Amino acid sequence: MTDAIKGNKQSCRINRESEITEGRKIEHILICLSKDVIAKEKTTGLEDVEFVHVSLPEINKTDVDTSIKLLGHELAAPIVIAAMTGGHPKAAKINATLAEAAQKLNIAMGVGSQRAALEDSSLEYTYSIAREKAPDILLIGNIGAPQILEENRIENIRKIIEMIDADAVAIHLNALQEAIQPEGEATFKGVVSAIKDIVEKIEVPIIAKETGAGFAREEARSLEKIGVKAIDVGGTGGTSWAAVETYRAESRGMHFAASIGKTFWDWGIPTTISTIETAFFTNNIEIIATGGVRTGLDAAKLISLGANAVGISLPLLKPAYEGKVEKLIQILQKVIEELKIAMFLVGASKIDDLKKADIIIMGRTAEWLKARGFDVTIFANRRKQQMEKIK
Repeated sequence: MTDAIKGNKQSCRINRESEITEGRKIEHILICLSKDVIAKEKTTGLEDVEFVHVSLPEINKTDVDTSIKLLGHELAAPIVIAAMTGGHPKAAKINATLAEAAQKLNIAMGVGSQRAALEDSSLEYTYSIAREKAPDILLIGNIGAPQILEENRIENIRKIIEMIDADAVAIHLNALQEAIQPEGEATFKGVVSAIKDIVEKIEVPIIAKETGAGFAREEARSLEKIGVKAIDVGGTGGTSWAAVETYRAESRGMHFAASIGKTFWDWGIPTTISTIETAFFTNNIEIIATGGVRTGLDAAKLISLGANAVGISLPLLKPAYEGKVEKLIQILQKVIEELKIAMFLVGASKIDDLKKADIIIMGRTAEWLKARGFDVTIFANRRKQQMEKIK
């Protein structure tokens, strides 16, 4: 076989892979817009969490400051527009709209997996548009765990950083999705050593990001040991990627694959539990709590339980798809205002003060944590402990 023939075959293979990836991107968007992709029986666990109201907050609501520093960047609020899309012409509009909102509100944003642009450079603009529209924000690049097993991983990571001038890179760990996806790559052997290699050779912070199945403390500690700077818990209770892949399988008449997807629809660790396990069993790692966050009260609870920031995705997809920047800003402003009110009602003038507020954990969430050896009462008596220290 001549070199020319080999080259043509290689080129055809890459083009086919690119077309498959690009098609999958728009399918994911349309399914999330039109289908019920939320976990069914399992929730985030946020309904099991309640703040102890402070009738004498001793602050004014105007004193409340939601600003934080995340991965070295100053944000006006502890919110990350979680990774959604890229890699299809229609995704450019979504990322542009999300980025405009992020720039105006000075919050962070992640783009979807940049694999499509590595396979087809003509799709780079569907990601780079985010930096064009938001030159000042904390912008997070994205690549999947199976893709970092390739020998050229460092070269590829540098490409995706350059593509969007990324301030950090998220490596998404989507074992559940890959196992359910008809064309999935359920290849995870060697991922830890590959992440370690990336951490040692890449200059920007590396984030480990789950995509709906959550993190347990054991994996969080392993990632901290190899130098990962942040974990996006991506807990269960929000979008189920097993659900998304179930719908894709059904649309192809792949009933066997769809039936398996339904079995694992609710698989994973709820967002609340994942946040606690990750935050309280690591020391020097920043936590982004993503997965079913819908309100500022949700955000306040998760921050009080150990998160540094929260990620929001599905509620933002429709206005972003429609290009409605102002609508998107309104949704996010509502979340920020709810967060401020929750902070005021527990006497927290700063985000860090939320971690001193008394908060009760009940129900299935408490049962899970107790089974894992965690004392949930420490959250309920933090003010008492502080008073005893003063005495």
